[in-house]
Amino acid sequence: MTMVGATVDETGRLVRDAAGFLLRREDGGSYRLVLLRVPVDLVEKRVRIRGIHVGEDVVEAEGVAPA
Repeated sequence: MTMVGATVDETGRLVRDAAGFLLRREDGGSYRLVLLRVPVDLVEKRVRIRGIHVGEDVVEAEGVAPA
């Protein structure tokens, strides 16, 4: 389990659902993303996110970029 406040640097597929955005991690599982900007052009594409773990499988993303 990732500790709150830990740095996250992961790649996976960016997915949009009714509640917002998820990163389907390449290593399995997913993260719910808290985003300041909406990366609509990257939905359903392979991306790299960097951010801070803020709760159970929730990451406040500082950046989302093509992987």
